[in-house]
Amino acid sequence: MFTGLIQSLGKLKSLGNDYFQISCTSNNSYQILQDLAIGDSVAVDGVCLTVVEVLPATGFVAVASPETLRRTTLGSFPDALVNLETSLRAGSKLGGHFVTGHVDAIGTLATSIQTANAWEMRFTAPPAANSGWQRQIAPYIVSKGSIAVNGISLTVADCDADGNWFEIAVIPHSFGETNLSYLQPGSLVNLEADILGKYVAKFLRSGSKSHPEPWEETPALNHLGGITPEFLAEHGFI
Repeated sequence: MFTGLIQSLGKLKSLGNDYFQISCTSNNSYQILQDLAIGDSVAVDGVCLTVVEVLPATGFVAVASPETLRRTTLGSFPDALVNLETSLRAGSKLGGHFVTGHVDAIGTLATSIQTANAWEMRFTAPPAANSGWQRQIAPYIVSKGSIAVNGISLTVADCDADGNWFEIAVIPHSFGETNLSYLQPGSLVNLEADILGKYVAKFLRSGSKSHPEPWEETPALNHLGGITPEFLAEHGFI
């Protein structure tokens, strides 16, 4: 489990046979390398990878499964600059949102506009990956909701009703400390929808079961239309 708060940048190099060498390149790489051990999990551009070798003072080696390579951008670009985050430890601050490191789909940067206080970036589905976007990303995009882009915890500033695109407003610190600053229109990114949104959606769909579980028998929870302001007020939510 991760938070989506990037600790360091690194350079990804393919070693063949699904192995990758990640060299830490930023001044704060100590946050990644301190106490790093074989078997640890590290999010590399939002992809949870297992450390199989520690390279003292420089980085580590990790392995990715064929399924991971198929669903993500890993290995697609030689010497790619990647975002790095070690796994969340018990008692640590949770400043972003819960990120699992299991990428749902690939997106592409459509536009990036610098404003007085932020960079406004719009993402959408690449034509070749539109079906994955519609299944795994679009249903969970909501305004002011959370989404992970290349492992970065970000807030959706705007989106269309069908989830065909979303926009984020990136503050200068996040822009400069992550690989968002290196993206160009057309660049591909790894996307992970909010895990809490996925569970809520599944819970609301559970009413379609012919034999609901005991905790699913409340009629108002058996379909999305049953969630009303009156229901929320009656049960103390508002």
